[in-house]
Amino acid sequence: MARYSRSAGSDVERAMDRRKKGKLKRGKGGKGGTVKSRKQAIAIGLSEARREGDKVPAAKKGAPRRRAKRSKVASRS
Repeated sequence: MARYSRSAGSDVERAMDRRKKGKLKRGKGGKGGTVKSRKQAIAIGLSEARREGDKVPAAKKGAPRRRAKRSKVASRS
């Protein structure tokens, strides 16, 4: 189980409050639409905590992209 600092918890709580009020925006510089998802609000709060240097585990990396495999039969001519 991951351990978060108290200040990280308060950052998430603040982000959740802003989401409830409809003030939490997504995208670069908050220029996107309003955040509707609870999970996304939590992610935004955690990223703010990371930026401040709070004790928060690293964000999970996305799955690596798969490259299309070339078939050996098609390469023969």
